[in-house]
Amino acid sequence: MGSELERRAFLGAAGAAVAAGLVAASASAQEAAAKGLKIVGIATSPRKGKTTAAAVQACLDAAKEAAPGVEIELIELAGMSIPAEVAAGVPLEAGQKDDFPAVAAKLTAPKVVGIIIGSPVYFNNMSGLCKAFIDRCMALRKSFALGGKVAGVVAVGGARNGGQELTIQSIQAALLSHEVLVVGTSRPTGRMGAALWNQGDDITKDEFGLSCAKDLGRHVAQTALRLGGGAK
Repeated sequence: MGSELERRAFLGAAGAAVAAGLVAASASAQEAAAKGLKIVGIATSPRKGKTTAAAVQACLDAAKEAAPGVEIELIELAGMSIPAEVAAGVPLEAGQKDDFPAVAAKLTAPKVVGIIIGSPVYFNNMSGLCKAFIDRCMALRKSFALGGKVAGVVAVGGARNGGQELTIQSIQAALLSHEVLVVGTSRPTGRMGAALWNQGDDITKDEFGLSCAKDLGRHVAQTALRLGGGAK
């Protein structure tokens, strides 16, 4: 009886060791697969370093945690000049600055497999800066330069039900025109996107919203890896 118990204990320990080894091998393989790949976050609030940027960064951090080998970068459009009229064929005025081409170059880089766009909610929709950015992306659609990439959307509103989902839907609708694979949050939250509540310029009190942001970041990273890199 004693020898039988010892045998079972040995087999149990061996099984646990094998399982642990498989988990470690899987993690190493995932990290290796993510090397050389990048996920970019775009914060489209006109207020630099505030809650929208924090929400996008939370998504990026979670993406990095899910795929340790992946590179992440937060781009804040605050303070940039993104003239929306260029999308309609209106030429820039003499000396007028245009920061969109530099942002577009980063988004269309072959190693970029994921994009996370974050916007504050203004009157149940995206910010004017976000709309200008979306409109300027019209130039990228001509060649479907964003095709094959994975995208997620996060919105930050001043109330729990402050129009975040409408804002997310509006941005997602635009992304779908680019042959981008749009994803929502992963388990356990399972939402169409990450909706956060800004309480006194602070999103850290919104535990559920932050959990959605983390799930979104993980889902973008994991989906991009499943697609073998995502980008064309």
